[in-house]
Amino acid sequence: MINKYRVHEVAKDFNMKSNAVIDLLAKYFGDTKKHMTALEEIELDVIFETFTQQNQVESFDEYFAAGETERKKKQAEKEKAAAEQAEKEAAEKEAAAKKEAEAAAEKEQKAPAKTKQPAEGAKATSGAKTPSGAKTAQGAKQPKADGADAKPHQPAVIIPRQQPKKKNKDANRAPQARTKGETRTVNTRSDEVDLDKYNERYENFAPVNKTLQSDTSTNKQKLKQKSQQYRRQGGMRQSRKETEAERLKRIAAERAKKPQLVISVPDEITVSELAAMLKRTASEVIKVLFEIGQMVTVNEVIDFDTAEYVATELGAKVQKQVVVTIEDRIIDDSEDEESSLKPRDPIVVVMGHVDHGKTSILDAIRHTSVTTTEAGGITQHIGAYRVKCNGEYITFLDTPGHAAFTAMRARGAMATDIAVLVVAADDGIMPQTIEAINHAKAANVSIIVAINKMDKEGASPDRIMQQLTEYELVPEEWGGDTICVPVSAVKNMNIDKLLESILLVAEMKELKANPNRAAKGIVIEARLDKGRGPVATLLVQNGTLKEGDIVVAGSSVGRIRVMLDDRKKKVKQAGPSVPVEVTGLSDVPQAGDAFDAVSDERLARELVEQRKQHEKEEQFKAFQKVTLDNLFDSLQAGELKDLNIIVKADVQGSAEAVKQSLEKLSNEEVKVKIIHAGVGAISESDVMLANASNALIVGFNVRPDPVAQQNAERDGVEIRTYRIIYDCIEEVQAAIKGMLAPKFKEEELGRAEVRQVVKISSVGNIAGCYVLNGKITRNSKIRVVRDGIVVADTEIASLRRFKDDVKEVASNYECGIGLSKFNDIKEGDIFEAYTIVEYRD
Repeated sequence: MINKYRVHEVAKDFNMKSNAVIDLLAKYFGDTKKHMTALEEIELDVIFETFTQQNQVESFDEYFAAGETERKKKQAEKEKAAAEQAEKEAAEKEAAAKKEAEAAAEKEQKAPAKTKQPAEGAKATSGAKTPSGAKTAQGAKQPKADGADAKPHQPAVIIPRQQPKKKNKDANRAPQARTKGETRTVNTRSDEVDLDKYNERYENFAPVNKTLQSDTSTNKQKLKQKSQQYRRQGGMRQSRKETEAERLKRIAAERAKKPQLVISVPDEITVSELAAMLKRTASEVIKVLFEIGQMVTVNEVIDFDTAEYVATELGAKVQKQVVVTIEDRIIDDSEDEESSLKPRDPIVVVMGHVDHGKTSILDAIRHTSVTTTEAGGITQHIGAYRVKCNGEYITFLDTPGHAAFTAMRARGAMATDIAVLVVAADDGIMPQTIEAINHAKAANVSIIVAINKMDKEGASPDRIMQQLTEYELVPEEWGGDTICVPVSAVKNMNIDKLLESILLVAEMKELKANPNRAAKGIVIEARLDKGRGPVATLLVQNGTLKEGDIVVAGSSVGRIRVMLDDRKKKVKQAGPSVPVEVTGLSDVPQAGDAFDAVSDERLARELVEQRKQHEKEEQFKAFQKVTLDNLFDSLQAGELKDLNIIVKADVQGSAEAVKQSLEKLSNEEVKVKIIHAGVGAISESDVMLANASNALIVGFNVRPDPVAQQNAERDGVEIRTYRIIYDCIEEVQAAIKGMLAPKFKEEELGRAEVRQVVKISSVGNIAGCYVLNGKITRNSKIRVVRDGIVVADTEIASLRRFKDDVKEVASNYECGIGLSKFNDIKEGDIFEAYTIVEYRD
């Protein structure tokens, strides 16, 4: 913080005691503050938040109105007190002026009285003469006739005394001097002279001037006091802190003077763009942001809420800019009216554990044989089929049951209405069965359990039902709502009952869609065909897909050229719940992507480019840049061994499954890194990428072309092709184990007891030993054990029997053993011989 904000200032602003603020800080931060302590920003946040919550008001308008009323009341009281004070001061000044006037009048009256006394004294002594012939003045002591008190050496000084002018003229008046005063003789030789009367102030002799001066000074004093009072009131107004209500009122008044600026701000905007909209400089905008604690530059991006606050502070009104994206313009996401909805066929996904007979049940329903065409007899793709039963169609999705195809099962469950859970009667609930149950529950689809392989010996449907109850699937026979149908795909038993159950559940769900709109759906599977290019299996969920429509599926776009149904027959259109295989897309879409039929091809391609750019940005964000914070972790990660793999498969779903399965094989020492996963044959570019990145190429149901094969042999790039995913995972796992750092363990060889210690000056101590069990070899390590405690762990320097060096000494034989780096050998020590052997898990 730039300015220090102290505890007592906060308490004063909140109109409370400092102890309340100190107690609050002690409660949240532990330490006790002083009233002069400067607060940090986090402490101020806690204080403001706590007191704001404690003093919440229901309506700000009422609060500010009450504050304004209170402020006006206080202002009126202050003005009344100021008026009373002014009246009081005026009364005091008037009383003082009156007293001064009375005092001046009294002085004026006393002054003539004093001037009359010498005249009367002169009349009384007019006939008497002083020794020098001058009349004595009144108030002065007369000198004695004998002159006893007079000093002969002091000269006599004549002081004229001014006489007041009389209106009546006396003919017998005494002669006057030139100064129009009476001539007096003062004896300056006398030391008894009354000097007090000569010390009278000048105002006594000039009372008129005194009065004028008094009036002038009184007027000046009044003016001065008024100016001081005005300045004191003005200073008081300046020192009083502006309240929140006054500030808001002032801001509102300032805004009312000029027309308010209205701007439209998007979700994100740079500081410079916001300043240009507000017609302000960027520094003004940055200053407001600094005040709220955001240190930004001109080119930084701020969100809408921050921009709205800045604009409001700068006196502008903000409207949120409605950004119409390309998706909003070309993709119709409006809800269908109830009158336009029509019944549609149910979409059923067949799920279960591997080799429990999912595809066999579908074969029995379709009267085909798909299982024999699958490698290893297991399904490794999503198949979409359409079956007619009792005049109604049912769309089936066959998903893989292997653990590697979890994502496929999740996609199948999300795209369907009903899930048929196939459980083998002789095998029971298995891990992938549990996973399928969870996928179906997460997708909120109805579950029908098909207990398959009822023709086998040991089939127990009751045991399967008992296991199902553990996963909240209670059969109808036991009072639940889960339909359980015992079937046999081989014997074609209860297949019709299973179909009737599916139609019954579909009828209860009242599935509807609007066929009279642009098609929407999901990509079930996608692959790259050598002759036809990208081929995608689409499941239409709403609307009608027609030949020639422009389709956007994920990051691929194209115009549909050919549509084939599940029996490879050409069709012109496909309504809701119909799976079709289409060609004409620019790229192979990701399995699970949603597709939409659009009208504007140019905007569709622009949308796809935006999505691709977004995917690239996400990939770039995935690579973390090295900073000081993660430098140590990066260095540790550099100790890992990387196994780079390029995955190529026949369809996108299989490539994704292989990629996820291989990445799960990573451990603490070896990291499996899939640098590329795609569909189609292994090409020359794949070999070049593998050569540059030291990678292994894994092909799933694909083969390398001749040029790629030759380049791989020339560059030493290994290509592994598989048709069953088990083999791929097992071989890569074995390769990973080969890359692991070797592990070591001790292998005990034998034990020998020291019977005698022989000291040789040139060699050191030699232990004469007797081999108790096992054997002692020349290259074995020796652990010296004394009283059950290991005192040394070293190697054999020499091993002799009699005078010959030997490679090993068997049990029950004597030998001489010299140890390297250990010479403190004592009789009774036990030598344990062992070797370090390398092993792998």
